[in-house]
Amino acid sequence: MNRIDARFNELRSRGETAFIPYIAAGDPILDRTEQFILDFEQAGVDVLELGVPFSDPLADGVVNQEAAQRALQGDVSLEDILAMVKRVRQGGCELPLLLFTYFNPVLAYGLELFAAAAADAGVDGVLCVDLPVEEAEEYRQRLQDKGIATVFLAAPTSTPERIKRIAEASTGFIYYVSRTGVTGVQERVEDTVKGAVGAIRQHTDKPVAVGFGISRPEQAAEVAAYADGVVVGSAIVRLIGEHGNHANAIEQVGAFVRSLVDATKSVRRAAS
Repeated sequence: MNRIDARFNELRSRGETAFIPYIAAGDPILDRTEQFILDFEQAGVDVLELGVPFSDPLADGVVNQEAAQRALQGDVSLEDILAMVKRVRQGGCELPLLLFTYFNPVLAYGLELFAAAAADAGVDGVLCVDLPVEEAEEYRQRLQDKGIATVFLAAPTSTPERIKRIAEASTGFIYYVSRTGVTGVQERVEDTVKGAVGAIRQHTDKPVAVGFGISRPEQAAEVAAYADGVVVGSAIVRLIGEHGNHANAIEQVGAFVRSLVDATKSVRRAAS
């Protein structure tokens, strides 16, 4: 069974919500990203999104754009990231890993070659942020043939018909974007999010994770009360930008991630 599916099944049986952080792979360098992966596994993270740096990240806010740029300045490529994933797997890491990418790097790599290389490295899932579900049939087939989950985004603007298609195409979980626009830290969780998660569940029993704008432990706890997963990205990436090159980077970032894990796990939901 795919590690993502196994983790969500385990959490559901305990009435717990998954905590899913996002970091940009290669920010500030790949060796530091590797350290973050291992530390996050010890911290109780459930799934980790690894951002593949791309030169035109239209869905990302300034914080994540700057992180991608730092990684690109270090010449970090998709091939480098897959090699890093393979290293951590060979070292015994079992943390479910999801690549967050734009389609261009995948297309440049070659879809069939990418699917094979990702599976060989130990990647568990891919979220291709700019690939519409209507155009993703070959992509889905190639990845799913290799046992890799294909996660798709649902948004506040998604119609019921499109949510149904997204739910059918997604494996691992469905990522609900809590607001329109790009990624970034927000002061509050939109009032519409709980209802939107409920609407998605009318079409599927697959896990639904909520991201975009969640940045503080209290917000994570709020969303954990009704979602199957809580995604936090920009707040963590900003901290890496501030401390990533410092000797205490793992300690500084790890402490914040642990506070988010604790907040998410503090909420118990009815097991289903």
